[in-house]
Amino acid sequence: MAIKAVVFDVGECLVDETREYGTWADWLEVPRHTFAAVFGAVIAQGRDYRETFQVFRPGFDLYEEREKRAAAGQPEHFGEQDLYADVRPALAQLRADGLWLGIAGNQTVRAGGILRELFTDDVDLIGTSDDWGASKPDPAFFVRVAEVVPFHAAEILYVGDRLDNDIRPAAAAGMKTALIRRGPWGTIQQHNPDAERIATFRIDSLEELAEDIAKFNAAER
Repeated sequence: MAIKAVVFDVGECLVDETREYGTWADWLEVPRHTFAAVFGAVIAQGRDYRETFQVFRPGFDLYEEREKRAAAGQPEHFGEQDLYADVRPALAQLRADGLWLGIAGNQTVRAGGILRELFTDDVDLIGTSDDWGASKPDPAFFVRVAEVVPFHAAEILYVGDRLDNDIRPAAAAGMKTALIRRGPWGTIQQHNPDAERIATFRIDSLEELAEDIAKFNAAER
């Protein structure tokens, strides 16, 4: 089936999280490069990234600490300056090509509000794990994606930077997938055999999508 809808993950797909993770290092009062080194090691070992926080503060509860940061006037935040440079032109081109566009990722209610402000006129739908009560890689998350997109699952391309959270579960849900090779996960996991075996596309920039989709759809005719 041809691709008629493109749904994007958020972190390291649309949003460069470098600055935000730096603020977590500051909150934990550890050097940013030390936090980044442990973060990368945890990902390379296939562990949950939240274990990084446990190294520096055993018993760390990410939800509680988010609330503490907000109360202290230091909430998690991202804005236009944190978007990757290819985001706006890629969305504009895909929209011009007539594709239905969505954003769906593991994000808080607060982050969902920020996304809706940033992408008011750029996409057809924004959904978050907090909105839906299901987080990737839970299959229920991708069931929800398929429910809200007005096309068959096989006509949806899900774009993300993680094999474990994005590519494998989206493919299992019957969707096409694009692995973007940037950020900690995309850089580390791009060499996993599944990156070539499962992903429909492997890209270094979102601006590659329009041409890749056009070629794919032409071959499906």
